[in-house]
Amino acid sequence: MRLPRRQTTARALIAAVLVAAFAAQAAAALRPHIPLLLVATTASLAVEGVLYRWQRDILSLFAKSHADLTVRHVLRDLLLVVGLLRVGEQDRETAYAPLVAGLLVFYALHCAIQAVSVLVRRTRTLPVLTRNIDARALRLTPAPPAVLGRAGHRLLAFGLPSTAGLLATAATGEPRCAGLGVAVSLGLALMGLYELVVRLLPSRRPVGEQEVLDWFDAWLAEYRPTVGLYFSGGASSAYQANMWLEPLAKLEGRPLIVLRERFMVQKIAATDVPIVCLPKVSTLLRLEQSTLQILIHPSNSGKTSQVLRIPSLKHAFVNHGESDKLSSCNPYAKAYDEVWVAGSAARERYAQAEVGVEDKDVVEIGRPQLDAVRPYTGPPTGTYLTVLYAPTWEGWDGNPGNTSVIEAGENLVRALLADPGVRLLYKPHPLTGSVDSRAGAADLRIRELVRAANRERSGQRPPTDGELERYARELDRLTTSSFRAGADQVERMLAQSVPEPGRAQAVARATAAWEEAYWGSLPEWEHQVVTDARPALYACFNQADLLVSDVSSVVSDFLASGKPYAVANTSGLPEDTFRRAFPTAGAATVLTPDAAGVPRLLAGVRHPERDELAGARAALKERLLGPDEPTAQARFNEAVRALCSAARDHRARMAQRLAAEIPAPRKEAATGQTAATGQAAAGQ
Repeated sequence: MRLPRRQTTARALIAAVLVAAFAAQAAAALRPHIPLLLVATTASLAVEGVLYRWQRDILSLFAKSHADLTVRHVLRDLLLVVGLLRVGEQDRETAYAPLVAGLLVFYALHCAIQAVSVLVRRTRTLPVLTRNIDARALRLTPAPPAVLGRAGHRLLAFGLPSTAGLLATAATGEPRCAGLGVAVSLGLALMGLYELVVRLLPSRRPVGEQEVLDWFDAWLAEYRPTVGLYFSGGASSAYQANMWLEPLAKLEGRPLIVLRERFMVQKIAATDVPIVCLPKVSTLLRLEQSTLQILIHPSNSGKTSQVLRIPSLKHAFVNHGESDKLSSCNPYAKAYDEVWVAGSAARERYAQAEVGVEDKDVVEIGRPQLDAVRPYTGPPTGTYLTVLYAPTWEGWDGNPGNTSVIEAGENLVRALLADPGVRLLYKPHPLTGSVDSRAGAADLRIRELVRAANRERSGQRPPTDGELERYARELDRLTTSSFRAGADQVERMLAQSVPEPGRAQAVARATAAWEEAYWGSLPEWEHQVVTDARPALYACFNQADLLVSDVSSVVSDFLASGKPYAVANTSGLPEDTFRRAFPTAGAATVLTPDAAGVPRLLAGVRHPERDELAGARAALKERLLGPDEPTAQARFNEAVRALCSAARDHRARMAQRLAAEIPAPRKEAATGQTAATGQAAAGQ
C-alpha cells in the first residue's frame, strides 16, 4: 500500500536531516570547528529520538543500508573523538587514549550483552505456554528489563552518557567530562551484563525443555481433559475462537483450549478454561496419550492438518458463523469426523455444495452463543428507531457481493440518516479494508457521515456520574491482566495462573452491568460508530429495532431475535434470483445499492401491521438455527457427549486390534496404551 505523499515527504526530510547532521559533524571534526561539531552531534541525537519515537520504519531502511544504530552510534562517538584530537596541543593522543580504550570496552560489552540476551531469551522460550494453569513448578520468573534485549534502545540509553561527556569535553576542553561519561556508560553496561548472566544460572532460569514436557504430561494426566477447542490463525482472527468460549465453558466434562501461535495466548478473551499453546508438532502429538477425546474447530487453518494426524481424537467443525456464502461450505470440512451446524438450512447447503461432506456426518446443534440475544417484543415505543448497520468485510475472493460497504454503504447510511426519527449504530467488520482499500476508504467516509449527522443534532445528554467508568474498571480487572512493558511470555504465564473461584460468574455480572451503564450513558438521539471490543455484536442486537447487513452470519444470528432485517444486494442479481441463491435473505427486505427501499423498510418497522415478513422470519429462524427447545447449549452438549462416546469406542477397538497384532514380547509395551484408553473412558 502506498504511503500518503505528506508522510513520504516527512520521512524523506527526517532521513535527510540525519544524513546532513552526520556530514556536518564529519566536516566539523576534520576542520576542526567546535560549535558546528556540538550543533551537528546534538541534532543527530535529536533525530535518533524522533526515529525511535515516531518513525521506526525508517530505522529498518537504514539497517538494510548497513547503517543501523550501532554503526551510527560508533560513527558519532568516533567523530567526536577525532574532533577532540584535532583541537589543541599535539600530545592530546596520549591524554585521550584512555577515553578511546573505554569506548572500545563499552562497545565490546554492548556486543556481549546482545549475545547473552539471546541465550537468556532461548532459555525463556518454552515448548508449552499456558494460561489459567498453575505453572510455578517450571521456575517461572519475571523477565529481565526490556532494554537489555533491545540492542538499539540499549545502545542509545547506555551510550548517551559517554556521548554527552564527549560533547561536554568538546565545549569546555576538560577531559574529565568525557572520562566521567564513559565511566557511567561502562557501569551501566556492566550492570546490564550481570543482570543477564545471573539468569543463566541453573537456579535462576526456567526448567529445561524435557522437564517442561514431562510437567505438561503430568498436568494432562491430573486435569484429565475430555473436550478441547483447537485454534490457529492470525492476530485479527481471534474473534473466531472467542465466540465459542462461553459455550465451551458450559459443557460437561473438562474443557481445554489448544492454540498453536504464541501471540494468540493473549488474544483469547477472558475465560476460566485452561489454555495451552503448543507451537511444535511434536509437542502437539503428546495429546494422543492424554484423556482428551474430541477437538472442536471454529475455523480452518494450515495447521489444522497437523492435529488431524492424531488417530485417537475425534474432530468436529463448528465454524465461526454461518451464511450462504461459499466459504461456509469449504471442502476442507470433509476432513473432520463431523460437521456441526446450526439448523437444517446448513445441512441442505452442504448437500447442494457437493464438497464431500456426507449427510450422516452433519449434526444440528443450533447456535449456543445466541442465548444472550433477547427476542422481539414489538415495535419501538420511544422517539427514535434504532437501526444497526453491520456490514461484513470484502472477503478473499473479490466477489463484489460480499460487502455492501463499497457499492451501497454510503447510500444506505445517507438514507437512514435522512430520517429524523432514526438512530444509527454503525458497526463495521474488524477486517474491513484489509483486502480491498476501497472498502477501507468507504468505511472512513461512512464514519464521517455519521459524525456530520451528529453535528446537526442536539439534545440533552445523560448526566455523568462515573458509573460507566467504575464498571469498566471492574470489568477490566476481571478480564485483563496488567503486565510490565517488558514482560515476556514466561512472565505472563506466571501472572496468569489459576483464576479466582467464581471469576466467570463475576465477569458475566460485570459485563451486564457495564452494558446497561454504557447504553444509558449515550443520548438516545446520537448516532454511534461501534468499533471497540465492547459492546459486543449481540449487545448491539438487543438495542436495535432493525438490522441492515449483507449475506453473512450476522443475518443468521440476528434471526434469533425475530426482529425485522434487511440485506443489501450488491451482487448484481435480480431480487428473485438473489433470494433463491441466498436463503438467509428469504425473510429479509432486499435493498438495492441506491437504498431506494429504505423509507418503506422503516415504515414497516414502525407499523408491524405492514410487516409482511414476520411469519417468514419465524419459519426461517427455525430452519437456520433449529428449534427453541431443547436449547442450543443442550444440543451442543449432547453432540459433544455423543462424539466423545464414539472416540472412546474407537480407542477401545484400536487397543484391542493393537493387542492382537503385537507379538508376545511386545505385549508389555502395549499395556500403557490400553491403560490410557481406560483412563479416557473414565474421563467422561
